[in-house]
Amino acid sequence: MKRRAALILGLLLVFQLALPPARAAERVYFTAVGSYVLPLSDNTMPFWSGGYVYIASSIFTGTGRESLGISQVLNSDQGRLVLYSGGRSLTYTLSANCALDNDGAAYYPGAIQRNGTVFVPANTVSRYFDLVYSVIEVEHGSMVWLRQPSYGASDKLYADAARYTMRSIYADYIRAKESARPEGGSPGENANPSVPSGSQEPAAGLEGKRIALCLQAGSDASLMADALESYGAGAAFFFTPEEMERQGGTLRRLTAQGQGIGILADAGHPDRTVAEQLEAGNAALFRATCGKTRLAYVRGGGAQALQAAGEAGFRCLQPELDRSGYDLRSASGAQELVRRLAAWRGDAAVWLGDGASPAGLRSFLSAAREAGGVCAAYREAGLR
Repeated sequence: MKRRAALILGLLLVFQLALPPARAAERVYFTAVGSYVLPLSDNTMPFWSGGYVYIASSIFTGTGRESLGISQVLNSDQGRLVLYSGGRSLTYTLSANCALDNDGAAYYPGAIQRNGTVFVPANTVSRYFDLVYSVIEVEHGSMVWLRQPSYGASDKLYADAARYTMRSIYADYIRAKESARPEGGSPGENANPSVPSGSQEPAAGLEGKRIALCLQAGSDASLMADALESYGAGAAFFFTPEEMERQGGTLRRLTAQGQGIGILADAGHPDRTVAEQLEAGNAALFRATCGKTRLAYVRGGGAQALQAAGEAGFRCLQPELDRSGYDLRSASGAQELVRRLAAWRGDAAVWLGDGASPAGLRSFLSAAREAGGVCAAYREAGLR
């Protein structure tokens, strides 16, 4: 298998084509199975939700089935998907947030259906069927690569070998999107009606930067979600266990929207340890969404509190910028945050605490877009 992988990688490198650069578009997620990079489509593109990367179940057909040794049976009428290999199977009922194996054991999270396509978590499928997967940063975005454990190539070697193949696939994707636009249209034209045409020249400083806004979820979390959805933006919401109990509907909406969800714990809590708060938060989250999170923010906690959270299996947010002492409730506050981010080198996670309002968030999303920044959700694996 290793010799075969090395041969295919060598052929990818030898037969690379010098392609003209494609017009830039939004970041994309490529899907690769074994030695093959699959075509790009908005309907089957991987995405992150609840800290997990989801892949289209349709990859387990054709080339994907042959490379991974997994097949699928999708019964849309019954709302059921079965993945199987060598006498083992995972059955996803689309109305439930889990999958069942041959013995009836449950595996979380479940499948998600978008635009008629069923997506499954790469982590669960890989662990159950003894596969390996990686999420690799590549030109124009990221790539989710699934393969057999015996595949003899590192992430970097594979990405380098597939670079020109991905450029070709990306160019085809952009051409297809451009041909679907109305005559005379342009990329992004009137893409968001809340941003008026003829606005000022975008401010410099955020070009290509990815920003993860991290907020303490309060009673206005649903309005915050409205703002993010209208701009196609991502963020992370941190709920106390008590807020998770009160806001089950909002948690379900944020999960469906693909936002990050974390637990807010207080190191100075008079009655509960950090570990107990995290456990209570996940219990409430599970009751609301049938899912759990490993993302946490420990307020007022030193090294000992962070260590306790880590030992409990959580990834603690340690933001590049702590703006909890500054309000994001107006256009001026939004412009100030843009200026601070422009002075920061590289991507940044920003902790806003409870200092943001829906109006302030909308102002920032508009300003960040004009300045060329991308607001992405922060998850267990970091800024994605």
